[in-house]
Amino acid sequence: MDDNYHTYINRLMRMTLPESYRSQLQHIHESPKFMVNADGHRQPTLFPGYTIATPPWSTDSLNVPLHSKLTLFQKTLLHQLPSQLVEPLPPSSFHLTLADLIWDSAYRHVLNENSQFEEQLRNRIGEIFLQYQPTIGRGIPLQWQVVGLMVMPRAIGVCLVPHGEDSYHRLLELRRAVYQNSELVSLGIEQQYHLTAHITLGYFGTIPPDLDREAMASDLENLNQLWIDDGSPLLSIPRAELQKFDTMFHYYRDEDWPSLDF
Repeated sequence: MDDNYHTYINRLMRMTLPESYRSQLQHIHESPKFMVNADGHRQPTLFPGYTIATPPWSTDSLNVPLHSKLTLFQKTLLHQLPSQLVEPLPPSSFHLTLADLIWDSAYRHVLNENSQFEEQLRNRIGEIFLQYQPTIGRGIPLQWQVVGLMVMPRAIGVCLVPHGEDSYHRLLELRRAVYQNSELVSLGIEQQYHLTAHITLGYFGTIPPDLDREAMASDLENLNQLWIDDGSPLLSIPRAELQKFDTMFHYYRDEDWPSLDF
């Protein structure tokens, strides 16, 4: 399902073009991952599941320059947009998903059907990581680069492209190892999306009925140009981790859960 290297680069770069912003902004919706509480404030809804991802930035000391720049960029973005349009994620939760596994209703369903699901999932991911460590892990972190803003139907973030073909092909090898594993398929794990590497900065909240989408597209274009002009530190990915999440604010793992060192 995933693209070849050059197709991926071209697809992601198109997402950062002004015409892409104008088109995508016609189809944005309020995210169900947040709800308004009794005080009128938005809070994250329960949205449990598992993923394979980079270490959350609260535990990542390798990419401090990029962390700092994205944190500042998020603040600038929020300042430019209408109030309550975007519910920001805490920078400590920023991460890059490497392979979606299972979430929300599918996760709840399989957990009700199989009380051993979580243990079986962790064991099988551990076996896959152990099997593919010699071919994927080379003692060299994957290198990816943020190339600009991207607008999704229910979120806004930045998208990334690989800094060289090796970083792309090793990630694809990991994804194939996961999604083509028959035992994981039998547990309910399946690939549902093409790889579109991104770091989510926030989810759409209240969409004003009079939102000036053309003006917003221009603002995003200007912000994107600021990012490009300023340059971007690379994202170094030393390992892939099995992580659990309860909400979009909270990703975590136990120390003995599987990880694969690149």
